[in-house]
Amino acid sequence: MISPRRTSRTGRSRFTLLLLVLTSVTVLTLDFRGAGAVDDLRGAASTVFSPLADGASTVAAPFTDAWNGAFGYDELEQENERLRERIAEMEGNEAAAVDAIRQLDELAALEGITRFTALPSVLTRVVGGSLTNFEHNIQLDRGSDDGIGIGMPVVTGAGLVGRVIAVTGSRSTVQLITDPGFEIGIRLARSGEVGIAHGTGEGDPLVVDSGIPVNIEGQIREREVITTSGVSRSIFPPDIPVGRVTRIQAAGDQLSLVLTVDPLADLRDLSMVRVLVWNEDGSTG
Repeated sequence: MISPRRTSRTGRSRFTLLLLVLTSVTVLTLDFRGAGAVDDLRGAASTVFSPLADGASTVAAPFTDAWNGAFGYDELEQENERLRERIAEMEGNEAAAVDAIRQLDELAALEGITRFTALPSVLTRVVGGSLTNFEHNIQLDRGSDDGIGIGMPVVTGAGLVGRVIAVTGSRSTVQLITDPGFEIGIRLARSGEVGIAHGTGEGDPLVVDSGIPVNIEGQIREREVITTSGVSRSIFPPDIPVGRVTRIQAAGDQLSLVLTVDPLADLRDLSMVRVLVWNEDGSTG
């Protein structure tokens, strides 16, 4: 025997189903015709159900991330590795380009040597520094096989670097002008007065403390260029720039001047230099 309550429930279910079907047909018909009421209804439904959808997304997000992390990690790591390699390649290219530009600038400056000397020369690369802390030397990658000999001047485009003091077939040793034992015959570009400059140590200026009379002090300007003198029996040819005067003072005897001179060549950052093929007797062979 069928229960009256079950019959009542079945009737209500059929009525609800029929109502839903009719409502769906009506909504579809109105939507097809562009009725504004449907838009309002859709908007209301969105307002009601959007928080629920957002909540569901929030709840599901950790699981989604975990899934992607578990199954997409290898692919992500490979992509990161490709990016790291690309960045390293770009950084390497940039460093190479900067180095090439620097060397090109140095070469162009070195070619400018011909503006103040017509001497033949040998382009060399600096391959080492001083062998001991008591020396102020650099090592070059060319030697007697390329025509380099002891006593030859070494320059950059900026000015004098030093002179060759030892040679093998494929290597040369150069004493820098900052060595305390290094002496240079110099000439003041403005007055033409000559004197003797010597080194005072690595990173320190040169000092001219011989030969410049005190009575020409007013003729010397700070930043004035001094060059090699090229006087008789000089160890260097004339007119190679050496440095700029940075300080002028009277010597203790008040009869001569003491000049402090900063070298024009950057002796702390030498990569390429040129050896002038010149001997102390003035020959070029």
